[in-house]
Amino acid sequence: MTLYSTPLLTVLLAVESAESSGGLFDFDATLPIMAAQILILVAVLNKIFFKPLTKAIDDRNDYVRTNIAGAKERLEKAKLVAAQYESELAETRKSSQALLLAAQSDANKIRAEQIAATLAESQAQVAAAKAEIEQQRSEAIAALDVQVDVLSRQILEKLLGNLVNS
Repeated sequence: MTLYSTPLLTVLLAVESAESSGGLFDFDATLPIMAAQILILVAVLNKIFFKPLTKAIDDRNDYVRTNIAGAKERLEKAKLVAAQYESELAETRKSSQALLLAAQSDANKIRAEQIAATLAESQAQVAAAKAEIEQQRSEAIAALDVQVDVLSRQILEKLLGNLVNS
């Protein structure tokens, strides 16, 4: 074997033969054919690949833009509805709080009236009971006075005898 390996040697020989036939670029009839092939390839690729691809990309961009715009509109509507619901909720809370305060006030008034009525009724019952007690006391005193008189006479009659009868 030599210093060069077989594949490397083949490449070197091909380069030397190319240099001997006119250099790296040959300007012969193949150059316009290659240029025409490239132009035809570009036209075919444009017609078959690039135009449908750019149309699909544009359609996708339009779709995304319309969806984003629709989403922004729906988001704004949702924000407006949420703000409206929050204001209605605040109004409802205020009215329910006012209603609750009014109900508590009414309940306190009714309770105070009932307490006053019960107190007046109990005072009337106490006064009636006192009057009845006073009447019973007066009757008891009158009954006791009668009994005291009877007992006093009996004691006097027993002690003094017939002197009291006259």
